[in-house]
Amino acid sequence: MIIVCQKCRTRFHLDDDVTDQSSFVARCSVCNHLFSAFKPIRVQEVTFLDLDHARQDHANDHVMTIGNRKGGVAKTTTCLNLGVSLALHNKNVLLVDFDAQANLTLSLGQKQQPTFYDAQKAFGRPLDDFIIETAYPNLWLLPSGRNMVLLNKLYFGAQHFEYMLKDRLNTVKAQFDFILIDTPPSIEFYTLNALTASNRVLIPCQCDYLSTHGVDQVMQLIRLIRQKANPQIQSRILFTMLDPASHSSRLILSKIKDLYKGQTFNTVIEMDGSLKEAQILSMPAIHYSQKSVAGTQYIELAKEIIANRDDSLQSAP
Repeated sequence: MIIVCQKCRTRFHLDDDVTDQSSFVARCSVCNHLFSAFKPIRVQEVTFLDLDHARQDHANDHVMTIGNRKGGVAKTTTCLNLGVSLALHNKNVLLVDFDAQANLTLSLGQKQQPTFYDAQKAFGRPLDDFIIETAYPNLWLLPSGRNMVLLNKLYFGAQHFEYMLKDRLNTVKAQFDFILIDTPPSIEFYTLNALTASNRVLIPCQCDYLSTHGVDQVMQLIRLIRQKANPQIQSRILFTMLDPASHSSRLILSKIKDLYKGQTFNTVIEMDGSLKEAQILSMPAIHYSQKSVAGTQYIELAKEIIANRDDSLQSAP
């Protein structure tokens, strides 16, 4: 590693094993100045349970990533409310919070829980040990937390790093009818892992043209993942936060549907104040209010997803 004296700017080359501390105090041998130095984080080799199986297995039609490069399009809201809606249809659902901000975990009233990072560090323990029951029937959570940020620092760029999540989910996926993965508004370790683990991608999109830029970026990434790691992956756009009273919103919705013809859900999620109220109480909308417009629309979305999956299974050779 290289450290630099903050006073005279002299550079020093030190062996990485000179200390096991992430930060330490050094004294410059040139000007005698004391300064703080930081040990760089090196990319670590990934340990897999069965890498060959993860690379070859494409039978993940029940695993869905919720993703968009643009923030504020209701990714976490959709992951939570869709998961609850699928659970209300008597489906066993696992929600995977794969965002270091941990908004999905907090939305379920959880915090300071073991995360996927902890599961990867405690490699001998089964992933089941890190999955927790939620307050809602048929719904489980693999939480996130602050230490999740270390996954990107330690493993992004390591050989086959994009198969880490899929490798671990393969050990539990038979227990669930659906696995939904919440992702951050960025491309790097988290989104690449989620897309590699999923055969389905739901892309939330606001009814405005600026949101289409985020959709286009996700579509480009999906095409790359399809070529490199996951040839079965398919995507569909969900329109969110529609203002039904706004003529311009309805016009934009129609234009974007034409732009992505055949790639959108029939269900549209409208703006609904009960969604924000439910978030304050860390509750899904339909449990907060059975009259919630958006809550009932997410239930319709769940029906549409179940029907689409059943149709694809029936048509499979």
